[in-house]
This record gives sequence, structure tokens and C-alpha cells, in this order.
Amino acid sequence: MHDPYKRAVAVVFAFVLSLSPLAEVYAASPEPVEAEHGMVVTAQHLASDIGVDVLKKGGNAVDAAIAVGYALAVAYPTAGNIGGGGFMTIRLKDGKTTFLDFRERAPRASTRTMYLDDKGNPVKGLSTDGYLAVGVPGSVLGFETARTRYGTKSREELMEPAIKLARDGFVLEEGDIASLADGAKKLAKDPAAAAIFFKPDGKPYALGETLVQADLAASLSSISQQGPDAFYKGPIADAIVKASQDGKGILASQDFEQYDVRELEPIKCNYRGYDIFSSPPPSSGGVIICEILNVLEGYPISYLGYGSADTVHVMIEAMRHAYVDRNTALGDPDFVENPIGKLLDKRYAKEIREQISPFKAGVSQELMPKGFGESTETTHYSIIDDEGNAVAVTYTLNGSFGAGVVAPGTGILLNNEMDDFTAKPGVPNLYGLVQGEANAIAPGKTPLSSMSPTIIAKDDKPFMVIGSPGGARIITITLEAIINVIDHGMDIQEAIDAPRIHHQWLPDKVYMEPYALSPDTRRLLAGMGHDIDVDERWTIWGKAAGILVGGKSLADMEQANSEEAGSGRYYGAIDSRAASGAARGY
Repeated sequence: MHDPYKRAVAVVFAFVLSLSPLAEVYAASPEPVEAEHGMVVTAQHLASDIGVDVLKKGGNAVDAAIAVGYALAVAYPTAGNIGGGGFMTIRLKDGKTTFLDFRERAPRASTRTMYLDDKGNPVKGLSTDGYLAVGVPGSVLGFETARTRYGTKSREELMEPAIKLARDGFVLEEGDIASLADGAKKLAKDPAAAAIFFKPDGKPYALGETLVQADLAASLSSISQQGPDAFYKGPIADAIVKASQDGKGILASQDFEQYDVRELEPIKCNYRGYDIFSSPPPSSGGVIICEILNVLEGYPISYLGYGSADTVHVMIEAMRHAYVDRNTALGDPDFVENPIGKLLDKRYAKEIREQISPFKAGVSQELMPKGFGESTETTHYSIIDDEGNAVAVTYTLNGSFGAGVVAPGTGILLNNEMDDFTAKPGVPNLYGLVQGEANAIAPGKTPLSSMSPTIIAKDDKPFMVIGSPGGARIITITLEAIINVIDHGMDIQEAIDAPRIHHQWLPDKVYMEPYALSPDTRRLLAGMGHDIDVDERWTIWGKAAGILVGGKSLADMEQANSEEAGSGRYYGAIDSRAASGAARGY
């Protein structure tokens, strides 16, 4: 980023900081964390410490990712999980890339109308609260699949830190207390969850107190000793199935016994000479990020400038067109034919650009396909090791603390991932996404996701590891971090912290964080016909985690041999919106 721009940003952010308590999120960014041998960036500092310790002891990035995944299940209960699922994008030191899908699946007793009343309308809360909202969890088998295929350490060694964290407890800091407070109402409704996350007298935990999770420690110990069978075929599965049956859910033993992990080819595209590797269906993330980037590649947005009306206008229009495809054409590849070739074709991007007026906003209703009638509490972590192996993991319980239920005796919070299906075509889900038949509920099907664990390479070498939570906004959060680095020259911390915009086709509205756009830019965009809404819920805008390789910014990389350049090899950044997160390196 050019020095005059940095000074301007600092002045504006300092002024903003003096006016609003929310503005601390948008203050001028700190320096990225610098390291020579490895970097781990997660939403919980204890998990980051555990990941770095694995790297120091000779584990690779995949080993660290597994240890971090289990640690977050203990220390970041709002989203970290073994009762949910997710995706892992891997790039090995030899350039091989792969993708593991351990997303939740619909129980075999699921039906396409299971969340509708007798008039065919969705019943509020049915797909988000309680056991009927729970999909079959995939994290345990996902981690074990990654370990056996690409890791180097034993399961027992990688799980021991999480077991200790659950057994001995950890001291609650401000971010932990805030998270528990946000979920208190939901957790209090379930006796087993309340017994874990409230003190014996029923009061919430206070700052500085220790949270011990004995049942979770026992469950983790069983998995460590016996492997995934302890979760999918043993007492843990039995306890979850019984609790589901008692709670009017539909989970069955067969759902757990038949769960499997898919290894898929990542989505691949190239943006201005950078190779992007990201999540394929059943995630929409990689496809839609690449589709938007393909459209933006035809515009000189670096010249047009960060935050300018021209740049924001073409970003909005690219998002509008891409989200039509996301919400109507994509789904589980075992159930639908995804038109990936078309959506990634540069010629298709050119067709979209030809439909974009430089002076006027598009109209979403005019893009309605013929025949057409996720929570912010996901978490992402990014890891790279000394040899250049890189891993991006995004996993989730969907809503904050998932369905808010714990099967007695397990200590495991369960997801509410079934809400990511299309309960009824044309009706918004929890995140306001209006989706189609491709994502309809079916037994054994995986719901469409926005999760976008992404790895970027330049000249066959790792360049960037990035991803974020944020529900439907994951795609645009990840996208904006990428273009902030590549097009606008920001360092990795600035790129992640910068205020964001979002458009998802329907509703036909541009959402922006406070201070994302200047008054002048907003007036110009309104004059083009854009409907802009300031969304002050800062927690809904994600908590991105990123790593840049070779310098803290493109300018820094260009000065790699100068005295002004940093001495580090890796630069890590955790979103300033993540109160308890940390980038750790060594």
C-alpha cells in the first residue's frame, strides 16, 4: 500500500475511533505477525499456540490443522466442533493440491418438506433449534482422513493437547465470556448444555474463571484411543442417537455408521497471474469466488482505487450475477450436475461484463432464472509449515453453538446445519439466502455451503492462505481480502481488517460495514440506483484468518532484498473482529 494512502487511512480511522465505540474494530491495523518457520492463525489463541507447538515438534501443517481442530472444539465452543463438519483445502510442498469434504449430511429419514407446516410454509425455528436441525457430523472422520493420508504424527499425540484443555480447563478471557454471553439464552434451554456452560449454581461464568469440560475430555479420549469408530459406531453415537430420538429428532445409528469423507479436486482459477485453489461443491465458495474474480479481472480496479464508486459498483454487479448462480445452480455433486465449467469460463465472465452498465445498478429481479419459484458462527484457520505445506480449514456448527443441544454424557455440541438446505424454494434461510431446487433436502445429501478455505500460489510457490466465517458473506469476505492484497496493495492485516461490502442477489441490497464507503461514494452509488444499507452488527462480518508468504504486502515482497524489508518469511493476521484470536509463528 502506498504511504500517502496509509497515512490517509490512519487519519480517517483515528477520527472514527474518537466518535464511536464500534470504531475500535476499524482502527488502523497493527502490523502482521512475522515468522520464519511456520504460522498458525485461528480464532482462539490457545488453539493457535497448540498448532505452533505441533509445528515446532516436527509436525507438518496437516498435523497442526488436526490438533487445532480438536483444540477449537474445546476452547471455541461457539463454532469449533466435533459435532459439526467442514472443509479442508491442502497444498503440499510439491505443489499437489486436494480438498477434503467432511461436511454434515442429512439423516436418512429426512424429507424435502420436513420443515414445512400443513400449508407448505416453513415453521420458524424447526430447522435451527433442537435435534431435528442436526445433520450427521463429519469432523472426526475428516480429521482422521487428513491425518492418515497427509499427516505425520499419531492421533494420540495430536489430540492430547485438546484432551488436556478439556480435562484441566482453561481460563476464560474477555472474548470467551462475550461468546458465552451471546449463546446463554440458547444454551440454557438444554439441560446438558447448561450443565457445561453455566456454573453449578446456574450463574454464567465470569472473567478469569476456569471452564472444565469433563464429558468432552472423556469423549476426546475415546476417539484418541479407538479412532473414529468411537464416535461413529460406539457409545458416543449411541448417546447422540438416543438424545435425538428423545428430542424428536431423526438421527439413527445407520447415519453414523455410513458417514464417509469425500476427497475432491479443488476449484482452480487464475486471477492476474495468481493461481487460486478453493472449495468445490458441495461448497459454492470456490466457484463463486472464481466467477467474481473472472468478472473483476476485466476492470482496472487497482487504477480505479480502493473504495471508489467505480470499483465498488463493478464489485456489486459481479457479486449480483455470481450469487444468482450460487443460489440456483449449485448443490451436492452426488445429487445435482453442477455447471462448473461454464461458471469458471473466462468467456462467461465476459458475457457478464457485457451486461453490466458502468453508470447504472442492475436489477436482481431481472436476473431471476426461469422456473425458479449459513450463521456467522463458522470458524476458519490458516496454517503453513517450514517446508511450505499449507492448509486452510473452515468448519462450523452453523449457528452460534449450533442447535444448542448436547447429548447427555458426551460434552459435544451438535450442529444445526440442516438450515443450510432449501426448506422451500424462494424462501430465505437463516442468512437471507434465497435458494432453489438444487439445494433441496434429500436423505444423505450435503447442504450447499459458502465456506471458502482458499490457498493461492504464485509461480508454483505458496503465496496466501485465507478464509473466514460469516455465513452467506464468507465468499465476499474472502474475495475482498484477496483483492485488497493483489489489487490494492494492502498488507495481510490491513486486507483482513478493511471494512467490507456484500451483495447476494436477493434481497436486492448492498450491505456495508460502518465506514466501508465514504459519503461521496455512497451518494454516487445511490445515484446509480444502488440501495445501500449500513449493517452495524460487526460480528456478522466474519473473523478472517490469513497468511501471506514472502512479505507482509506485495510492496514488501518487491523490496525483499532491501534493508527496509522485514526479515520474516511468513506474515500472519487474525481479523481484528476476533476478540480471542491470534496469529502465532516461530
